[in-house]
Amino acid sequence: MIEKSQINDDKTLTQAGGNLVCIIYNKKMKKIFILAAVAVIAGVMVTGCKSSKPSVQKGTTEIEVPLSGKAYWSDKDHFRASQSGISPDLATAKKIALTNAKAELAGSIQSKVKAVTENYTNQRSVADKQEFENKFEENARVVVNQSLNDVKIIGDKVFKEKNGKYTYYVAIEMSKDAIENNIADRISKDSKLQLDFDKHQFQKVFDEEMQKFENQ
Repeated sequence: MIEKSQINDDKTLTQAGGNLVCIIYNKKMKKIFILAAVAVIAGVMVTGCKSSKPSVQKGTTEIEVPLSGKAYWSDKDHFRASQSGISPDLATAKKIALTNAKAELAGSIQSKVKAVTENYTNQRSVADKQEFENKFEENARVVVNQSLNDVKIIGDKVFKEKNGKYTYYVAIEMSKDAIENNIADRISKDSKLQLDFDKHQFQKVFDEEMQKFENQ
C-alpha cells in the first residue's frame, strides 16, 4: 500500500515540473514575440525607405537636353552658355538661340564680375566704396557687351519637328582672360577709378572667383 506522504511528494513534483514547463514555455513565447516585433518594425522601416525614393511614373521618358553636359559648363578658364531657338525658318531659329545664349552668358559674366568687385573693394581701402563698385560694374558691362560679338560657338545641333518647325541648340564660350584683361585695361584708363585700382590684385580676386566654377 502506497503511503499518503509519498502521494503528496509525487503531487508536489508533478506541480513543480508543470511550473517549470510553463516558465520555459513563457520564456520561449516571449522571445518569439520580441523577434516577431523586431521583424515587423524592420519591415516598416524598409518600406518607409523605399517609399521615400522618388518614383518614376509609368509612361514617362527621360529626355537628355542637347549640349547640356559638363563640357558645356563654365569653368575656371571659360564662361559658357547653351540655349535653343524655335522657328519655321532655320536661320531665324539660329538667331533666336544665339541671342538667348548670349543673354545667358552676359548674365553669368556680370554676376561673377559683381562678386569680384565686392571682394576686391573689401580687401582694399577704397575712398568711396559704393561709387567705386557702381562705376566698376558699369565699365564691366560695357566690356561684356562689346565682347559678346566675339563669342566662340563650341557646339550646335538642329532638329526638324513634326510640325515643320526647326529647333536649334547652340553652345558658346568666352575666355576668362579676355574678359579679365579687357576690364582691367578699361578701368586703368578711367582717371577716377585708376586711383584705387590694382591690376594684379584684381586679377588675383578674379581668378579666385572663377575657381569656384570647378567646385559646382
